[in-house]
Amino acid sequence: MDETPPNAAPGKALSPEARRALEEAAARQAAEAATKLPHEQGGPKGLEPTRFGDWERKGIAVDF
Repeated sequence: MDETPPNAAPGKALSPEARRALEEAAARQAAEAATKLPHEQGGPKGLEPTRFGDWERKGIAVDF
């Protein structure tokens, strides 16, 4: 076989299905890395305040 996909266990034989799954995962990770947005300047510090569908500030969630 040719080259071992990234994140494959060293010294372990891969089935065609496992090889395909690892290659697909690497392609997804590369596509996600290419579409990363730059960090927001002047935005809130810490976790995204709208991550639960509500606006959260100092632990208090507010619906609009």
